[in-house]
Amino acid sequence: MVMKVYGTVLSSATMRVFAALYEKDLEFTFVPVNLRAGEHKEEHFLALNPFGQVPAFEDGDLKLFESRAITQYIARVCADKGTPLVCEGKPMATVGVWMEAEAHQFEPLAWKLRRELVYNPKFGMAVDAAVVEESEAKLAKVLDVYEARLSQSKYLGGDCFTLADLHHLPAIATLMGTPVKKLFDAHPKVSAWAASISARPAWAKVLAMRNQQ
Repeated sequence: MVMKVYGTVLSSATMRVFAALYEKDLEFTFVPVNLRAGEHKEEHFLALNPFGQVPAFEDGDLKLFESRAITQYIARVCADKGTPLVCEGKPMATVGVWMEAEAHQFEPLAWKLRRELVYNPKFGMAVDAAVVEESEAKLAKVLDVYEARLSQSKYLGGDCFTLADLHHLPAIATLMGTPVKKLFDAHPKVSAWAASISARPAWAKVLAMRNQQ
């Protein structure tokens, strides 16, 4: 059976799942969820994701939610297809560390900055300059750590592209269109890494889906 992804192409978390599927060259069915109409809070969707958030995912009788869990499932179950995305043994421990760094160090700050600099203006809400300043300062310190890591290897998890890199793509795509780009530019290794992963053909397909909206 063809895998199904329920969500919206404007959702960073949904885009993360699309990226993994395209890296694996997998066929899938996209089922749009109208967030403005509240479809993600309706009973049929809550049966897929009881938290009422996108994305949700189906593979036969298996139902999953949480984008990072979904990408790990895709990477492991379809290990023999497309880009590996994960590895075995000790190297995977390093990949896992940087997957956690993305989720707990990078993404919370990236989300605050996207909210203030992109989403608030889009919906006519005021930008909190103090939040931007504080978040930028904290993100700069996170990128200091990334710079040191990327001075040792081409990618965060090692010498090949993995989920540790892929999980960053939605946030990077948005932040590069904001003043936060200066933080990446101030970190040459991080800047080169961000440009490299953003140029992947699979990610171009995700952006094409988004741009059709």
